[in-house]
Amino acid sequence: MASIAKAAKASNTPSVPRPSASILLISPTNQILLLHRVQTSSSFPSAHVFPGGNISPEQDGDVPDSKSADRHEDSLVYRMGAIRECFEESGILLAKKLSNPGALLEVNDAKRDEARHAIHDNKAKFQEWVQSQHGLPDTEGLIPFTRWITPTNIPKRFTTQMYIHFLPLPNTPSASTAQPLPTDSEAMIADPTSDGGIEHTTARFLPPSKWLEMSRAGEIILFPPQFLLLHLLAPFLSPENVPATTDPAELARQRQRVVEFVNSGDPPWTQKCISPIGLLWKQGDGRAVLGLDKPGVELEGSNRRGDDERVVLVDFRKEGPRKVEVKWKRDVFREERDGRGKL
Repeated sequence: MASIAKAAKASNTPSVPRPSASILLISPTNQILLLHRVQTSSSFPSAHVFPGGNISPEQDGDVPDSKSADRHEDSLVYRMGAIRECFEESGILLAKKLSNPGALLEVNDAKRDEARHAIHDNKAKFQEWVQSQHGLPDTEGLIPFTRWITPTNIPKRFTTQMYIHFLPLPNTPSASTAQPLPTDSEAMIADPTSDGGIEHTTARFLPPSKWLEMSRAGEIILFPPQFLLLHLLAPFLSPENVPATTDPAELARQRQRVVEFVNSGDPPWTQKCISPIGLLWKQGDGRAVLGLDKPGVELEGSNRRGDDERVVLVDFRKEGPRKVEVKWKRDVFREERDGRGKL
């Protein structure tokens, strides 16, 4: 059977990846926020996704030219876009008080909802509005966690910077960076809400293991990037078969293990750049096996790399990806060799 790489041969003139950013937002009890996209969405319809979206030059600033490798690097522009989109889509404002940088900025519900719609409609500038509330976007609280570049066989392409952000633990240091955990915060965290059906219908925090369980059961749609990143964090945050905890010390230990993990590897997960590429069709169930080691055509010849140890298995259907699974690459190739030997 022809390989997926040949079946999905790239166009001679692939579209330019559009800059975007998303946040794995982690609650005070170490659950992760996912939003359910509307069925009519032009990107990831009906799927559950992390809050995020396209970078807006008017709101966030300009990214480097499409011919520059810097276009695919973490920067202040991507961080601003991630925080703005998170606010527009979920209502959660990741900003610090100017008078107390260790505390989250709090805004009442009416003012928050008015600003969400005004910023979405470009009737207000996000950064100016935050300053008017005596705050500053918490760009330093974002931890890079992979870059994804859409393969060239997909017409609508993105270069997406993923981040992690830890919401504060009550009465304990807030684990928002890879540095020693800073400053206390007792700010009230706004409950996530949908954007009124513009792009999403629901917003909900759940443990990563629960989101994965729902995906495996066919209850929700997760695309490979979301599934992989949840899979990577699940062993650290509210791990499966371990009783849920509200102990701030244990929650902080879980977060510290996440920080250690994302800074591990070669390259570390903070710097990995992934453009999934089809390797083969899985014998038996016909799922596609996606390699994660390539950074994409825009970064060919650079030192950017993805993950060469894991692959994602997925059954692409009309309604979206199903039967998504992460496995060790060596195990998949061994299974394929053993399977062919039995034919």
